[in-house]
Formats: sequence, C-alpha cells, structure tokens
Amino acid sequence: MPKLSKKLKAANAKVDRTKLYSIDEAIKLAKETSVTKFDSTIDIAFNLNVDPRHADQQIRGAIVLPGGTGKTQKILALTKTKVKEATDAKADYVGGTELIQKIQKENWFDFDIVVATPEIMAELGKIGKLLGTKGLMPNPKTGTVTVDIANAINDIKKGKVEYRTDKEGNVHSIIGKASFDDQNLLKNYKAILDVIKKAKPAAVKGTYIKNISISTTMGPGIKVLVEN
Repeated sequence: MPKLSKKLKAANAKVDRTKLYSIDEAIKLAKETSVTKFDSTIDIAFNLNVDPRHADQQIRGAIVLPGGTGKTQKILALTKTKVKEATDAKADYVGGTELIQKIQKENWFDFDIVVATPEIMAELGKIGKLLGTKGLMPNPKTGTVTVDIANAINDIKKGKVEYRTDKEGNVHSIIGKASFDDQNLLKNYKAILDVIKKAKPAAVKGTYIKNISISTTMGPGIKVLVEN
C-alpha cells in the first residue's frame, strides 16, 4: 500500500467516514481537503440500485452544468456536410475521412471529445473499437452525434458533461473545480442529481440512489446525505 503524504493524512482526518454530510457541508469539506497544488476537479459518484446487465437499466446521457466545468476540452468535429458550421463554432479540429484515417494510421488522439454528423458514422464505425476503449466514440444519447453540430460544440464549451452507469451500477461525473464558489458547485450538483433522478428505470423498485459521494482529485471521499 502506498504511503500517505502528510497532507492527505491531514485531509483524511477531517472527514468522518461514518457521517452523511449535507451537500453544503460536503462542498465546504471537499474544498478544505483538496491536497493538490493545481485546481482540483470535484468528482461525484452515485451508487445506484440498477442492474446494468439489462438494457433498460443502463443510464446514459449528458448535461450542460449551469455553473460550468472549469475544464477546457479539445473538440474534434467529424463531418462532411457541416464543415463551415463546425469551424465557425470553433471546434479545435474539423474534418472527415482524412482525420479518421489519421487516427487509424497514426494513433492520433490530440483531442478530448468527438462530435460527428450522422452521415460520417459508417466510416467512423471502422475505428469504433479504437475510440471506444478510450471512451471517445460519439453517441446520439449524449448529443455527440447530431445534424446540429454547432450547437453540440457550443454545449461542450459551456460545460457539458456525460454520465453513464459502469458495470457495478455506479455513475461518475464532475461538479466543477475546487476554486468554484459554493453556489456554482451547488447548482451543478442539483442539476446532475435531478437528471439522475429523472433517469430512474421503471424496473427499479425500492431505494434507487443508494449512496452519493464527492471528492477532489486525490482527496478523500465524502458521503453525501441522499434525499430520495
């Protein structure tokens, strides 16, 4: 087991592992227990009472966080028909077949997110496995496959984040940066909590959200009181 730094030991000591904190308390504590020299991202994890083996219990989507993300993402726009729109929306890279071939032949991944128009998806499918292993394959459910590519790019720039269940029934996302004021973090938390609640599958009976926790990069997990 790696040795804990003095900073991390001190941060861990501030968190009561047996306590469920209100979200206001949790946000303040997350900031206090941030141990990095850089501006840490505040992550959120939902443990849900779902069985992702069933298609109707797989939760996936995207949301534009009202308080932003504090992150700048390099956007690759793949299109044949909306090149001007994507360029005007200031995607970092815009192209079609030639950029798909660049990824395939050169293992080029100088981007963080891919948006695409529907007509290019057949070609993009040829490298679907390559993109999929890196979580970069665009999907209509997250708004990254669309004819309105300019709007998709603008949403990403405003603070769009994706969420999906993993094989354990957990959903991971972010609510901002440790430098954000409490109100923006709270707005982001409420926004993502709301979409998770609305995504509750009809097949789920009883408690839906079992646990919620937040943490900064490398910081301790803080359990949040769940209001189902």
